[in-house]
Amino acid sequence: MKTYEFAGLELRINIFNLLFNKTMLIAYVLVALAAVGIYEIFELRYFSTAANAHAAGLDPTNPGLKDAMKLAVFGTVGEVSREVPWTLFIVNYMYMIYTGSGIIFLVALAELMNFKIVEKAAAGFMTIGIAMVFAGLFTIATDLNMLNMLWMVLDPNVTAGMWLMLPLYCTYIPFVLFEIYLILTKKRELARRLALPILIMSIGVDVVEYYIQAKLFSMNTARHLWTEFPVLTFYFIISAFVSSLGIMGVYTYLAHRSKPEYSELMNLIRKGILLFISVLALYEVIAYMIVDKDWAFIILFGPFKYLYFLGYILLAMVLPFFLVFKPTKSYWKIVLASIFTILGGYAGRYLFVYGGNANPMSDRFGMGYEKYDVYELASSFNYIHPHLGEIFIVIGSIGVVLAIYKIFDSLFDVAKLRNHH
Repeated sequence: MKTYEFAGLELRINIFNLLFNKTMLIAYVLVALAAVGIYEIFELRYFSTAANAHAAGLDPTNPGLKDAMKLAVFGTVGEVSREVPWTLFIVNYMYMIYTGSGIIFLVALAELMNFKIVEKAAAGFMTIGIAMVFAGLFTIATDLNMLNMLWMVLDPNVTAGMWLMLPLYCTYIPFVLFEIYLILTKKRELARRLALPILIMSIGVDVVEYYIQAKLFSMNTARHLWTEFPVLTFYFIISAFVSSLGIMGVYTYLAHRSKPEYSELMNLIRKGILLFISVLALYEVIAYMIVDKDWAFIILFGPFKYLYFLGYILLAMVLPFFLVFKPTKSYWKIVLASIFTILGGYAGRYLFVYGGNANPMSDRFGMGYEKYDVYELASSFNYIHPHLGEIFIVIGSIGVVLAIYKIFDSLFDVAKLRNHH
């Protein structure tokens, strides 16, 4: 394997190992699923049978004609609409962005608090974090599609959500990549100084994302909790930390289990999981006492109750808590707790997004709840299962994470433990 030096970086280049290792082959399969999903979604949006001028001339008052014309203009799947304001795209986007930025935040915080072992392993952790951020952007890009993004640039509306995100990510991502560069080139003092701005920007990502979603969530009456319960943003941050530590636990097992630092890293992750699960549990108890009662009723006692108690409460909090409550030398317990927090955290995002779909649209025009359709009454509960294309794209986003991380690791050996000097 040839080694080159560029800008202080040592690059290990072997094209075959870079592109055809086991991790990359798995990533290719997952990304191929995403490609199938994108094809499915585009076919539904733009190539479905729709109304034409001939049909409109023959029967202009046909109720079905209205739906067909709407399909021709707006398409289906992933669009913000009265039927399905939020989709699996939004779930995955929010999960990936918040969890990835959460990993970066926790690593930057550990550096500032002088956790030496985290400093040594920071490159790998930050790489997996930034890979998740890119996977989140990949998901939302497939939802917006190239046509929308093109017109976002050609006819910019600077108050729109995407334009609020753009400056943040254009700043945040280069800062994180530069931090990884400083770690790889052993410029530890500069890396520690940069940790504080990255810490602030990681919180900025969460707050700005919260503000953007709040603007859009205000379409639904149940979602006035975004303005009446502003500490809801802490739910996203705290729950993201739980999922972030889960990702870090699984990553530590995969990358460090045969190395001397494994024990110290896993014990630190165990303490972090225990801390943030406890904070999240306390938050949940307080939040549901004062949050919007209609929305809370749907989550706690409605059609989502089994997913809430078994998918979120049990997996994200109860089981991990008991697994990590006591110090242990059986690190498989911490790995299992990490897997549970990842799955439970995703269930929590799903519940929040799809639970918000459940109520009719708002009565902002003073005419009562707006109807989903001119020809039918507003429904008291609205839920549509994710389309298979959406599921494929979400699975494919995991391939994006694996590919980005593995390319970095193959080139720069980011999983290697690095000394401070």
